Amino acid sequence: MAQTICIAGAGDLGQYLLEELSSDERYNVAVLTRQKDKAIPNLKATFHPTDYSEESVLSILDATGATALISTIRCPDEKYISLHQGFLNACLRSTTCKRFIPSEWAGNVELYPGIPRAYGNTRAPFRKILEQTPEIQWTSFNHGWFMDYFVKQNQTYMTHHAGEFPINHNSWEYCVRGTGDEPQSWTCGRDVGRAVAELLAAPEWEQVTYIAGEWGTYNEAVKLMESFHGRQYSRTYRPESEIRESLEKYKNDSESWELAIAEGEEWQISGATCCPEEKTLRQRHKYFSSLHFLSIQELLKKAEATGHV
Repeated sequence: MAQTICIAGAGDLGQYLLEELSSDERYNVAVLTRQKDKAIPNLKATFHPTDYSEESVLSILDATGATALISTIRCPDEKYISLHQGFLNACLRSTTCKRFIPSEWAGNVELYPGIPRAYGNTRAPFRKILEQTPEIQWTSFNHGWFMDYFVKQNQTYMTHHAGEFPINHNSWEYCVRGTGDEPQSWTCGRDVGRAVAELLAAPEWEQVTYIAGEWGTYNEAVKLMESFHGRQYSRTYRPESEIRESLEKYKNDSESWELAIAEGEEWQISGATCCPEEKTLRQRHKYFSSLHFLSIQELLKKAEATGHV
């Protein structure tokens, strides 16, 4: 019998989760959304308008008989903990839903629990709350960078935000942050969806789960991109000292885009974006042995051949 999975949010990563889970005979999908008329043809999914309050989410979990709740919601920092506490409470009160994947989707959260800094103020303390809630089985699911940023915006569901990724496809410019030789890991959004589908079938979870399609550095990745596209990127440089200056300058302006960019840059140059290889490969064997994770080269070829990843 197929189990029902609730997804909170159906944009960007949520769209990949929706497509992969709804095409898997093991699952039915219920999408929690603020959009009253939201619907996507040809997908085995139901859509449930909600204000994301605890009572509203609880009513949907119980009405659908959901066994797991997955959050992909990126909300302002001050709302993250209260929103996810409501999700957790709904799972605790639900008669059927005792599994929860909060909105994390980051990198090495064990070695770098406070980076990016916004996550240190939101995800890290919520992980502590989850650790004290043995009644719910949960995992922090992490994949490094979304590999989708290596392709054009119209070739992926992942939204490209100006300045967030060090490679700009429109201007053919590569911003070398730090040295460019810092370790990274990348995974494409669809592979994240496929991996979540496999994890949901596993009887037990670890509290932190990692996947990765490829490990490397941005200097290496850009050389690959240049070879694939047959053209060079111009370079600009953003040394660590400038990143630290921006973090200090905007530290009291939590709403500024400059601070968000600087925190992302710190995340990149610190090594926190890189999923730990030994644990990631161990979990790949444990949970994801049936999957093939795309490399950057394979993703570029897929985008070129099909127009979308």
